[in-house]
Amino acid sequence: MRAVVPAVLLAGLLAACGGDPAACMPTVEDGWIRAAPPGMPMAAGFGRVVNACHAPASITGATSQAYGDVSLHETTDVDGMSRMRAVDVLEVPAGGEVTLAPGGYHLMLSAPAAEVLPGDRVEIDLALADGRTLRGAFEVRAR
Repeated sequence: MRAVVPAVLLAGLLAACGGDPAACMPTVEDGWIRAAPPGMPMAAGFGRVVNACHAPASITGATSQAYGDVSLHETTDVDGMSRMRAVDVLEVPAGGEVTLAPGGYHLMLSAPAAEVLPGDRVEIDLALADGRTLRGAFEVRAR
């Protein structure tokens, strides 16, 4: 006996298996924010952006209701000095990932809308170059 698979179910299965590149979406894993000292208007966000898709993804910006400004940054060592610079685009390779970590790529979070405390969970939206938005959950951790 042959099973008949409805077209909607078949389309869903194809998308889950990579049959529809537009349906594939990177994910944010292990997102966390280093809690800022009291009165400090800036914090940093870390984690991993994992892209199991067959095409690369480009992160072009970020926003959060918890912060007035969220931007992509990179810390580098230049002549023995730690330097931080804004990054316009963060490329996530197909089948790969980018790590956001202290001393490297990270999210700069400034102008908190309210006090952000250890244990809080903050949602941050990462803007992708193709117009989609990737939402990540970031847990606030004590310094």
